[in-house]
Amino acid sequence: MALPSHASRLERVWHYTYLVICALIFLFLIAPILIIIPLSFNAEPYFTFTEKMLSLDPTGYSLRWYDMLLTLGMSAPDAARDGSWWADAWANSTWLRAAKNSVIIGFFSTLLATFLGTLAALGLSRPEMPFRRTIMAVLISPMIVPIIITATGLFFFYSSTGLANSYLGIVMAHATLGIPFVIITVTATLVGFDHSLSRAAASLGASPARSFFKITMPLILPGVVSGALFAFVTSFDEVVVVLFIAAHDQQTIPRQMWAGIREQISPAILSVATILVIVSIGLLSAVELLRRRSEKMRGLSPG
Repeated sequence: MALPSHASRLERVWHYTYLVICALIFLFLIAPILIIIPLSFNAEPYFTFTEKMLSLDPTGYSLRWYDMLLTLGMSAPDAARDGSWWADAWANSTWLRAAKNSVIIGFFSTLLATFLGTLAALGLSRPEMPFRRTIMAVLISPMIVPIIITATGLFFFYSSTGLANSYLGIVMAHATLGIPFVIITVTATLVGFDHSLSRAAASLGASPARSFFKITMPLILPGVVSGALFAFVTSFDEVVVVLFIAAHDQQTIPRQMWAGIREQISPAILSVATILVIVSIGLLSAVELLRRRSEKMRGLSPG
């Protein structure tokens, strides 16, 4: 926001001081993430900037670590890169297998979290709902309780029910962590929802199901999709729960990165981190667009 022409000298000093403080805070938060990106192109197997990189020598930069994401675990990584090579990479590449697991688990856990979280938010938005605050506190507790405690509880519970070391258990555990994000985003969308629209639809003979899918759902859809994106990101980045309840061969990207840090230090981890940063930026951009669309839609309603 630009300063008005009548701003005093003190107001101008504070304005520019405030901008500098915001820039420093932003740099403090983003610098550890940005420094990963150039290091992922290091030609040497180091986690530091080499002299060639600092002097911007092209020989100091390489895509070898991105290439390793495809070749690690392949049967014939040095073969000609034709259709059979790509089939080998798709079937045997360690990182691609972890990526497929992360996407599949994230997809199904997001569906489950979005369905249950939306139902919970719709129920909690009704004024006649008893003990709304208590129920809300319980439902969002996975977001507040330290993840190690949640993972330990899930481990003992799933061990006794047979869900440990299964993909179903991982999906359900990730859905548990994603439900609070869906509840919060959908509840925030329902705050500006005009309930007179549903009452008008009922007075015109619409059934509750028809009223929901024709009126309520289109208006709260941006909040639902935003919550689903947050739930997917939560599942995609989760490592502690997977370490507790997954089998040794059920690798996800975060677990594979954890294993890489413990067993074999490789800048390939930085390449994966760079890709995840780009994906996260894309998802957050989508969330921001949905938030603006939701605000615009709420502004059109009289409530």
